[in-house]
Amino acid sequence: MPITEILTQNAEKYPSEVALVEINPTAGADLAKSRRITWREFSLIESDPHSKIRTELTWLDFDRKANRFASFLLSRGIKKGDKVAILLMNCLEWLPIYFGILRAGAIAVPMNYRYTSDEIKYCLGLADVSVLVFGPEFIGRVEEISDRIPDVRYLFYVGTDCPRFAESYDILTSYCSSDDPSVPLTDDDDAAIYFSSGTTGFPKAILHSHRALMHSCLVEQAHHGQTHEDVFLCIPPLYHTGAKMHWFGSFLVGGKAVLLKGIRPEWIVKAAAEEHCSIVWLLVPWAQDILDAIDRGEIDLADYDLSAWRLMHIGAQPVPPSLIKRWFARFPNHQYDTNYGLSESIGPGCVHLGVENSHKVGAIGIAGYGWQTRVVDPERRDVPDGEVGELAVKGPGVMKCYYKDERATAEVLEDGWLFTGDMARVDEDGFIYLVDRKKDVIISGGENIYPVQIEDFIRRHAAVKDVAVIGIHDKRLGELAAAVIEVKEGYTLSEDEITDFCLALPKYKRPRRYIFADVPRNPTGKIEKPKLRKMYCGDSLVAQQIED
Repeated sequence: MPITEILTQNAEKYPSEVALVEINPTAGADLAKSRRITWREFSLIESDPHSKIRTELTWLDFDRKANRFASFLLSRGIKKGDKVAILLMNCLEWLPIYFGILRAGAIAVPMNYRYTSDEIKYCLGLADVSVLVFGPEFIGRVEEISDRIPDVRYLFYVGTDCPRFAESYDILTSYCSSDDPSVPLTDDDDAAIYFSSGTTGFPKAILHSHRALMHSCLVEQAHHGQTHEDVFLCIPPLYHTGAKMHWFGSFLVGGKAVLLKGIRPEWIVKAAAEEHCSIVWLLVPWAQDILDAIDRGEIDLADYDLSAWRLMHIGAQPVPPSLIKRWFARFPNHQYDTNYGLSESIGPGCVHLGVENSHKVGAIGIAGYGWQTRVVDPERRDVPDGEVGELAVKGPGVMKCYYKDERATAEVLEDGWLFTGDMARVDEDGFIYLVDRKKDVIISGGENIYPVQIEDFIRRHAAVKDVAVIGIHDKRLGELAAAVIEVKEGYTLSEDEITDFCLALPKYKRPRRYIFADVPRNPTGKIEKPKLRKMYCGDSLVAQQIED
């Protein structure tokens, strides 16, 4: 069934129950930082609705807001199959707008909040967008291109003080019907366009059906057993498949979700405690920051009631086994799962470890619910277990296509199989280990070097907060491995110290250059290696030939 029917069911079953909570810690005064007063209590005494730390929405209001926006879009001539883009930071309005688009039969087009004005223009054109819904953080960027996007018929603004070049979403939708407009939808109808992360070039537009969205709900609930009583803490951006599709498991059973606008360790722990969150999905840097804050004494777990927290799951990138070992030391009663996925496979879950397989930490897992997997050679023939090849996945969540790009679609889709571009191997028990991105593999003197393996090793050093290994040009060997290392706050690390530490690696895997700097990551937690290559690969000091 179309995913919009779940919202209808939740509004009927749980009309007065809270569906969504928004927590914005930066909106309050110093009083709200105290452990002696909760964010809920502070919001009750704060008179200005726009400076509240905590706001909430019931299932019935969620449903009505979605219906009002759907009715409004239809009143403006938006028809089935038209594209409506969302350019918002996480907020209470985000999901009702998303489901309102779907209810109107239109196609939702979530957009990365880090896009520049030119990137916004590019993606609007690529996806044939007719309507752009945007928030206050994007006024400048949208105004800059407002006269250069003629195919975008309407600009709707969510927030106070609507700019002159747009129309107010809040005012216009307040007069619309809150009844379901009853636009006929089928599982095969187009539902959403998501953009690839663009880590290897310009983003591609990924088209998904209602069937794929619905399958992501079933996958997440099958993997993590969400019940109506579970509370999901959502921190990553909703424009990306990762956050939203993990929430879909809770959405399926009418469970509450908490949208936390901020990633400070103390905010995450405070939100989990005060909202009695049972499921928290983290990116690797956030999990590490929480552990580091505990180690420094900045967070005392005894100050928080975290008894409801049962599951910490993590994904979007390879997870260092050393991180999970540290996590279990601090949170011994937690279940743990890691999830693998791509926007092309409607986000996480096509491969997952499983909470019962924590003894296999380091693997990304086995085929997820309703999914199949293969590991293949360049001719797309299955490779024997233990050998490295490209991971391919097949299931109801595979994209329809790259929108308006038949050539790119043909390169990755064949007989229903999605060829991911990720290099992997399968162990004797059938568990898949991610080795690296195909395009990130370093070829040095004829040897394939997989940066993830080196990164996992270097992260074991107590002073290392984050690390990225990239290939740099070498006249003799073609490429050499260089490690960009971000050192933990309060620690020091010299080149001699890390060189000695890496002597435990096979000689051909040892980095030949160390660069001490911040490791940039995109909002979904992936290391931005193209940015690092641009920064360092042209450096004559780095690119020089290094003799044995």
